[in-house]
Amino acid sequence: MSEVVVGKGGELLFCGSTCWDSVGRRKGLTEGNLVSPTRLRPLVGVDICFVAAGCASCHCVALDTEGRCYTWGRNEASVSCVLIFYFSFVLLSLCWNVKCVVALQKGQLGHGDKITRDRPTVVSELSKYKIIRAAAGKNHTVVVTDDGQSFAFGWNKHGQLGIGSAKNETELSPVRCAVTEVNTVACGADFTVWLTSVEGASILTAGLPQYGQLGHGTDNEYNTKDSSVRLAYEAQPRPRPIAAFSGETIVKVACGTNHTVAVDKNGYVYTWGFGGYGRLGHREQKDEFAPRRVDVFTRQNILPPDAIVSAGSVSSSCTAGGGQLYMWGKIKSTGDDSMYPKPLLDLSGWNLRCMDSGYMHHFVGADSSCISWGLAQCGELGYGPHGQKSSAVPKKVDILDGMHVISVACGFAHSMVVIDRTNVEDRLEQLDVYDGKASEEVGAEPVSESPVSQKVPKKASAKAPAKSNKRKKSKDISESEDEEEQNSDDESDDYEEQSNGRAKSSGRGRGKAAGKATAAKKGAGRGRGRPPAANKSSPPEGKVSTGKRGRPRKL
Repeated sequence: MSEVVVGKGGELLFCGSTCWDSVGRRKGLTEGNLVSPTRLRPLVGVDICFVAAGCASCHCVALDTEGRCYTWGRNEASVSCVLIFYFSFVLLSLCWNVKCVVALQKGQLGHGDKITRDRPTVVSELSKYKIIRAAAGKNHTVVVTDDGQSFAFGWNKHGQLGIGSAKNETELSPVRCAVTEVNTVACGADFTVWLTSVEGASILTAGLPQYGQLGHGTDNEYNTKDSSVRLAYEAQPRPRPIAAFSGETIVKVACGTNHTVAVDKNGYVYTWGFGGYGRLGHREQKDEFAPRRVDVFTRQNILPPDAIVSAGSVSSSCTAGGGQLYMWGKIKSTGDDSMYPKPLLDLSGWNLRCMDSGYMHHFVGADSSCISWGLAQCGELGYGPHGQKSSAVPKKVDILDGMHVISVACGFAHSMVVIDRTNVEDRLEQLDVYDGKASEEVGAEPVSESPVSQKVPKKASAKAPAKSNKRKKSKDISESEDEEEQNSDDESDDYEEQSNGRAKSSGRGRGKAAGKATAAKKGAGRGRGRPPAANKSSPPEGKVSTGKRGRPRKL
């Protein structure tokens, strides 16, 4: 999560993908990629003091010094479905297999509609408040006002908006969260964390508990039906204090896709949630359902008050004694993962002021430079048309050298940087300006993942019995219904799996059996990190249990 110099504003620069309806869904797209830091026409000259994006998000949030909130980017999510039509005769069998995408309104931009916007637009319903902090999840946004209130908008299927109910799956306009005295907020893919001034409840969480990322010691798992082994996770729509921190005061927090990093007032670091690739820093890949202290940051290496904390989809990072940056998890696209925090020596001696992490890329504001590195596909590192696409080591963004960075934010495939205009206005004037498309132009673009495909089989033999066609029709329709139901629950966007740092599984379902099967194939089991009191027994890796799993659904 990026820190901000209160009251200081600057020029917002953007780099990365602007194909909001297709980023993360189609590979190889280059149209609409801004590979150099670029000014955005609606924000030219506007004093932006804070920017927010999430490592799984494809939308942006910017706050100006007057407290106005601007949002733009994707405003819906898509669900793939397969529609199969049959037309059969005794002598002729014709089949169409049509793949389409159904757009589901999410409203993560907060404008009361589901129109994707390419241009930053003020959230009008927040105009009477002064917004000082913001955070973005995969399909939701949460903001904080100067008087300690919090508002949220977007998808609420898992209760991630924290409004006390998940009855409405979508809130297209800002609604008040059930929290008070809020200082700051952070969002994972489908959950939210608030830090407050309330004694004994300095940190509260709401949303999806699947990997323990809420920190309450459980994943709230149950079977969807008594006769089914399919798993679901009970939503937590009301923000709830983390009991493990009842006697502590949490002062900093950052969220990855499905994990959380927090720092208390004494400088100790805690992590919990999804443990794949060692992103929790505990020398193992076990999921943690409750906060666990990272042993590296103890004794003489506790975090100072001005420390920076950041979490990407597959990694975590913070600055400790002497301003040294430590990182852990999947830091590079190749090579071994870092199972515990290790110093990033390339940035030793730099005065790091702000940092944020996206899916697999990172941005840092240090001294009078802007530094970025990681795996990139859409120009989100800002190296320019003649620069390298990705970088395994930290590298200066040359065009911004000598500029003072106020705030940074990284999304799934984009980055934002706020630059202090002092003494560099002439250089900023030379940067490109992106006009963006009008809302109606963006909304008119097709969102289908792939062209409609039609498959017409050869003519059936005259001797083929009609019953075989009926059986085939029944089987295919049944399979298509299963696939549609599964996709509608899982949101089968490509970046869903990518943002959690896992290869896309060929198996269906989001239960643990599917995850273990995938891990067994890759030869890297990660465990589930059960709480000590659970005492659950699980089948060995590679074996599939035929019995029911999970708890009965609460009535």
